[in-house]
Amino acid sequence: MTPEEFRGLFPALREQVWLDTPGAPPGAEPVVTVMREALEGWSSGAFDWLDWDGAAARARQLFADLVGVPAGTVTTMSSLAEAAATVAASLPRGRVVVAEQDFRSNRFPWLAGHDVVSVPARDDGATRVEDLIAALDDEVVLLAVSEVTSREGQRLDLVALRAATDRVGARLFVNLTQSLGALRFDLAAVRPDYLAVHGYKWLLCPRGAAWLVTRPDRVPGLRPLAPGWKSTAAPHGYFGGTLDLAPDAARCDASPAWFSWLGAGAALRLFHAVDPARVERHVLGLAGLLTGEAAALGLRRVLGGPGSHIVVLATANANRIARSLADHGVRATALGDRVRFGFHYFNDESDVAAAVRALAAATGHGSS
Repeated sequence: MTPEEFRGLFPALREQVWLDTPGAPPGAEPVVTVMREALEGWSSGAFDWLDWDGAAARARQLFADLVGVPAGTVTTMSSLAEAAATVAASLPRGRVVVAEQDFRSNRFPWLAGHDVVSVPARDDGATRVEDLIAALDDEVVLLAVSEVTSREGQRLDLVALRAATDRVGARLFVNLTQSLGALRFDLAAVRPDYLAVHGYKWLLCPRGAAWLVTRPDRVPGLRPLAPGWKSTAAPHGYFGGTLDLAPDAARCDASPAWFSWLGAGAALRLFHAVDPARVERHVLGLAGLLTGEAAALGLRRVLGGPGSHIVVLATANANRIARSLADHGVRATALGDRVRFGFHYFNDESDVAAAVRALAAATGHGSS
């Protein structure tokens, strides 16, 4: 699927310039159609709840194929926080290292039962890979990181972090919520012990569909936070019995929110129709274009070094920029001392141009 074909799947883009996918994307028509049909079936009574209940398992296989892992290593969950909390509860007690400014869903779950080392950010607000590595020692059981940070648009060197955790015998938990769907993930090079993603951002899913991938040798140690009827091996029973956990990662499956998983399946099928390398080139190219145009207006990224598909610009005029973005029909996030733009495969150079016009108007460099 070309970028133009992909863009055509999003009705919202006919009226708006959407650069706010780091917050949430607009709905893709194939996803919305599936959910609309589910609502109509629910309303009319024509639905089959057993079919709905199988949506999470179907999405599990689609996700496993997308990432390149066996389906038996994938747990279906409702959020990143649930995935992190499940791993935290399954770990041996010890020290966990996490960036002090990481998103709270990849920070707070580790505080329960573990000695958490919070690695502070530098003066520019970003956490350095070398600082995370320096915090590792023989008492650390796990390093938890987000590949791309939504606050800075920073892309961490996961291969270097994997090598560092290997040296001290620690496990590696990687949050891909702000990257998978836009950037390629090199599973063989990173070899994470755990990989988690909430699909409602770059994977274009409804909120409430998330996945945890666990390295096969770590699966037997997984323990469900809330054991239920999905915790045992299929076929699932409903009444009585004993808690014999499923032999694979499904032992920690959440009871599925049906509509979320119906939509998730439709969304994941879109990614089986695109070339991940082409998607990554496209989004990084647009991000680079905006970075260069913004620099000409005196607006620079909050940190240097290699960028990602998320561009975060430092500014003392976030409120003025927010008003200008709204006036130009551009959806982005302006807050505090920064303004954030995110590029997906459905974005194009006209979106960059619109964002630049809004920034120019806000900074006194021009008008629309």
